[in-house]
Amino acid sequence: MERGNHTSASEFILLGLSSQPERQELIFGLFLLMYVIGAAGNLLIILAIGSDSHLHMPMYFFLSNLSLVDFCFISATVPKMLVNIQKQTQSISYGSCLTQIYFCILLANMDNFLLMAMAYDRYVAICHPLYYSTMMSLQICALMLGSSWLIANFHSLIHTLLMARLEFCASNIIPYFFCDLVPLLQLSCSNTQLNQLMILLVGGLIVLVPFLGILISYIYIVSAVLKVPSTQGKLKAFSTCGSHLTVVILFYGTITGVYLNPSSSHSADKDSLASVMYMVVIPMLNPFIYCLRNKDMKRALRKLFSVKALSCGL
Repeated sequence: MERGNHTSASEFILLGLSSQPERQELIFGLFLLMYVIGAAGNLLIILAIGSDSHLHMPMYFFLSNLSLVDFCFISATVPKMLVNIQKQTQSISYGSCLTQIYFCILLANMDNFLLMAMAYDRYVAICHPLYYSTMMSLQICALMLGSSWLIANFHSLIHTLLMARLEFCASNIIPYFFCDLVPLLQLSCSNTQLNQLMILLVGGLIVLVPFLGILISYIYIVSAVLKVPSTQGKLKAFSTCGSHLTVVILFYGTITGVYLNPSSSHSADKDSLASVMYMVVIPMLNPFIYCLRNKDMKRALRKLFSVKALSCGL
């Protein structure tokens, strides 16, 4: 292909979820509602955990960080989509597209690592309760969190820099509501073998290791709980893991649907809807999943609202 057929794209076109103008108002209202609910819910969890000293423990330390990541996750893509609908445009600049890719990879990685850390926390609490304070000390939790951010930043930076070196053909249309790695690679005229290799090796490893960590943790948890003689004791032990397990199934289920299915089974519509699930719906649902079945979180939220009501009354 000749050099003249290449272009250093200055912008891309995000097709979004529908090209029909009459549906744009409905999509705008729906996504605005999901964004407000998701952002408010995750921020409330952070405030509730921070204001209640009874929740200053590893399990809620990781939950508050997961809520922060989910708030950033939903904020990385939805506001741009809402602005585009209001302005009746579908464009996103080249720089903004790369920025979106960087943060989406970073935050997806952090979801991975935090879900693994929370699974390990439940494993230690159930299988080694006498050593919990030692194995899940503040220093160890901070080390787990810090190393997760470091690895996630390094991984997302690699993909962003590799993407920045590519040139793009005449087509600049992305069939998603945000800039994603795979559809952007498909638009490139450059050799993308290195990019594909990094997705397969590094990306696969970063998804596989946390998933195996979660799986092994739950194998040990189930084995330990089944040895509990009383049914009530078994139910109590499983109840502490139910919320986390629900989020794990939702997150990895949608990730698998988008990225790990055979390419022949992919379609732009299905992949776009699946991306809405893990980019928007799951971050919105997480506060409800963790709060509705957790008495400590319910108490902390009631305490938070009562303090706010009292301060407003004064």
